[in-house]
Amino acid sequence: MIEVVLLFLVSLTILIVSFLNRKTTTSSSRLHNKLPPSPWAALPIIGHLHLLGPSIHRSFHRLSAAAPLLHLWLGSVQCVVVSTPDAAREVLRTHDLTFSNRKQTIAVRRVTYTNSSFAFAPHGAYWKFVKKLSASELLSPRMLRRQLGVRAAELRRFLASVREKSRGGTERVNITEELMTYSNNVISRMMLGSETGGEHADVARRVIREVSQIFGEFNVSDFVWCLRKFDIQGFKRRSHDIHRRYDELLESIIGSREQTRKEESKRNEAGDEEEKVKDFLDVLLDVMEDDGAEIELTRDHIKALVLDFFTAGTDTTAATLDWSLAELINHPQLLTKARQEIDRVVGSDRLVQESDAPNLPYVQAIIKETFRLHPTIPMIARKSTRECHVNGYTIPAETLLFVNMWSIGRDPNNWPDRTLEFWPDRFVQSDVDITGQHFQLLPFGSGRRSCPGMPLALRQLPTVLAAMIQCFDWKVKGVDGNAGLVSMDERPGLTVPRAHDLVCIPVARLPNII
Repeated sequence: MIEVVLLFLVSLTILIVSFLNRKTTTSSSRLHNKLPPSPWAALPIIGHLHLLGPSIHRSFHRLSAAAPLLHLWLGSVQCVVVSTPDAAREVLRTHDLTFSNRKQTIAVRRVTYTNSSFAFAPHGAYWKFVKKLSASELLSPRMLRRQLGVRAAELRRFLASVREKSRGGTERVNITEELMTYSNNVISRMMLGSETGGEHADVARRVIREVSQIFGEFNVSDFVWCLRKFDIQGFKRRSHDIHRRYDELLESIIGSREQTRKEESKRNEAGDEEEKVKDFLDVLLDVMEDDGAEIELTRDHIKALVLDFFTAGTDTTAATLDWSLAELINHPQLLTKARQEIDRVVGSDRLVQESDAPNLPYVQAIIKETFRLHPTIPMIARKSTRECHVNGYTIPAETLLFVNMWSIGRDPNNWPDRTLEFWPDRFVQSDVDITGQHFQLLPFGSGRRSCPGMPLALRQLPTVLAAMIQCFDWKVKGVDGNAGLVSMDERPGLTVPRAHDLVCIPVARLPNII
């Protein structure tokens, strides 16, 4: 991934100047500051980049084995890796405001219309406005209750599609793709009504997967100052292509919605039609058209915000459910235990509902254990706005921060019993929650930049997983002739899904309730 040889060749002409500049700056800095410990093997130009492998969170885990805070030079960019709950609490709670920004890479800037993305926008008036709008409109308790029927209908559609494609339990079905379709449909209907059906839906799913992948890949041009004008790995070209296809899709959707709004406005003025319940796109267009709005919202803002919610609400949900089901297939005794709980609470005459989820503690424990062992976003990334001090160390301004939740989830100091096993029972009698208060488990982050989609995820995840357990038996032909097992390798990206799609034979056990 990191082409060290090429970097050395490109950098030879500026090696001496860069090395002397780094040496002077570092020496001066350390006279006044105590940086966290750092590996000795930093090289000119590339710093510690040569120590990183394809999976960045795994590389950080290996390098941070004996250090709760680790200082690294990624090219010409300073970063600090946090690998313990106590240190995570310091940076995400005590110094929450200091670490309230995120780094904008070349791909992020191009794909998300520069500073228009809520996920990557600097902490300021625009970011605060969108956060408030999300909490009060799209993801408010009122809106989530109103959209309950949408989620229930899409869950039934997902289960029916799986049953139909399995042809009576005889055909293999790509469950990874089915989960992506389900998640995309839920977000589409909440965000845009029904306007991403057919070809639009296919384009949206492809773009979302490509966005998640490119945002999570490592681009050396983002970190080595002398390479910033070069497109060595093709990120600029790929970002431009993704942006072009996404922009065409959203222009079509927004244009169609604007025309519909004009027609509805005329009918409303004539008293011919009752005012409909607005989705999030309508809310955003209302703000854009309001001259007295708190923030001047542009068309690019709307496109970036729609992409934010599609990416966050589709990929992470589908990947978490995919990991959970894969683990249960590999541990049939756990699946049986969860099914017994569902049959006892729900019965066999109706489909599990969101209202059942609080009464399914073992299903909830499975979701928590999936978050611990397979966090779909393995690192919480932030950027410091000013110098601060953590655990006796100085963190300079403009430092990238990575809270390695993947590493924290595998630390026996945090999880002493069966650390590397998938064992949901650890959470059955535990008070550890996943809302950002317990720093050994932060699937939605913590502090002001925690994920606004948490309320939706906490409704969806246990319900959909319980439905898959309730409605189907799952047969798998494993890899390398290892019948019955699912590969648990992971694929790097902004989210970390399983490396191979989950393809199995679902056998309906309660066909009458689907």
